[in-house]
Amino acid sequence: MNRYDVVVVGAGSAGCVLAARLSEDRSTSVLLLEAGPPDDALEVRLPASFYQLFRTERDWDLTTDPQPELAGRRLAWPRGRTLGGSSSINAMIYMRGAPVDYDGWGIPGWTWADLFPYFLRAEDNARGRSEWHAVGGPLRVEDLRRRHALTEAFLASAAAAGHAANPDFNGAAQDGVGPFQVTQRRGRRWSAADAYLRPALRRPNLTVLTDAQVRRVLVSGGRATGVAYGREGREHTVQAGEVVLAAGAVHSPQLLMLSGIGPGAHLRELGIEVLADLPVGEGLQDHPCVPVSWFLRPGVPDLRDDETPANVLRWLAGRRGPLASNVAEAGGFLRTRDGLPAPDVQLMSMPAVVADHGRALLPAGVTIAPTVVDVHSRGRLTLRSADPRWKPAIDAGYYTDPRDLDAAAAGVRAVQEIAASGPFKDLLDRPYGPAGLADPRRTVREATETLYHPVGTCAIGPVLDPELRVHGIAGLRVADAGAMPTVPRGNTNAPTIALAERAADLLRGRTAARPTTGVQA
Repeated sequence: MNRYDVVVVGAGSAGCVLAARLSEDRSTSVLLLEAGPPDDALEVRLPASFYQLFRTERDWDLTTDPQPELAGRRLAWPRGRTLGGSSSINAMIYMRGAPVDYDGWGIPGWTWADLFPYFLRAEDNARGRSEWHAVGGPLRVEDLRRRHALTEAFLASAAAAGHAANPDFNGAAQDGVGPFQVTQRRGRRWSAADAYLRPALRRPNLTVLTDAQVRRVLVSGGRATGVAYGREGREHTVQAGEVVLAAGAVHSPQLLMLSGIGPGAHLRELGIEVLADLPVGEGLQDHPCVPVSWFLRPGVPDLRDDETPANVLRWLAGRRGPLASNVAEAGGFLRTRDGLPAPDVQLMSMPAVVADHGRALLPAGVTIAPTVVDVHSRGRLTLRSADPRWKPAIDAGYYTDPRDLDAAAAGVRAVQEIAASGPFKDLLDRPYGPAGLADPRRTVREATETLYHPVGTCAIGPVLDPELRVHGIAGLRVADAGAMPTVPRGNTNAPTIALAERAADLLRGRTAARPTTGVQA
């Protein structure tokens, strides 16, 4: 076919939801285009191996511009480039964020009350139905089958340092420490491709193409009419009744700008005809994460010691054992100052030294990573070239607002207190890298990395209307994390899926506040 009712660009968390939900109507033809290969690598399914996918063909392998507040460092930005997108290479943490995040957007139709039913529609929680959770949805959510002994030590040490226990960060409040729930089914990753796309693949009205990188949106007379994409060394075009960009907070704005939709002056500098002068790429936000690590005393094993052929076979045989770990097994939320409406720092505990996004092989250790989740800083994404093969320029803007640096430094102090308390007091040896510095602010500047949660580059308001339509261009929407005006407090996979669930209803003309399928609590 050369024409479809809807063309969805990007088979990540949002794109898989959209393709599956829209193709439920057998009269609607849907084409889903994914730039990367299929998700058939063992490392996709084996939970503890996700970091081995970084800098491979299933990762866009992005790098930021030098960050002035981080001593001029360039940061690696792993982003999923396969079916399932970043849900196929992430740490699988299921987190919704706080109600104040969505209410703070101030956009009708996008409040917590509007989105909560969509979180429930998506969810199939192993803990069962409750006031806060649902069963029967596509996205399986479970407790880890096993937690490492060092994770238990973190929980006990955090309690000894005065942090209250919280068994459910998606319940009444986020504050406190506890184990994370994960998007797994019986010990294996359960990505958006597993949850939504794979059950829909047999539908005759759904076509999925991998290794198909979209190069631009086709626009005629102020309306999107299709896309041009490269595949097998040739350029192809396809016509569409509606084009939906779900390529993520990096590549959706890149495609808009390549198509003449973005900051006019910037596009003209690159020789791109301006079709709509919009602040695309201007609202970039991300969660800055500060991995603070300690080596262990001799004889104490960490998760890396469990990466053995025997444990791989154990996982293959029954999806059990230490390699069912998501690595970031537990954590918590805290408030670094009085008067905040919700936590501003998230903690993540990992039973290993995490350096170079897990790729550096180091002696046994522990990492506790404070992350600023009430982010005030803004960055910017721009084009380096009008050639779609070039990677975009990413200025993450970390700590350009001093409030974020203050919160990160307070988070470092909090994890140092945990490390000096409870079982950790006797298990931890010397600190690794900047964690040993006496100045928490210097630690922040020298250790900060991305938590892989970019949003805001095609935000509702300046770029999109409340129905996710691009201002000034008919037949074109953006439905991914780039549409979020600000980053929620917590991991962004579940919010992106909820946003896409609502986007599917908007495209089908249904009432967004009343989900039409799925089980509600």
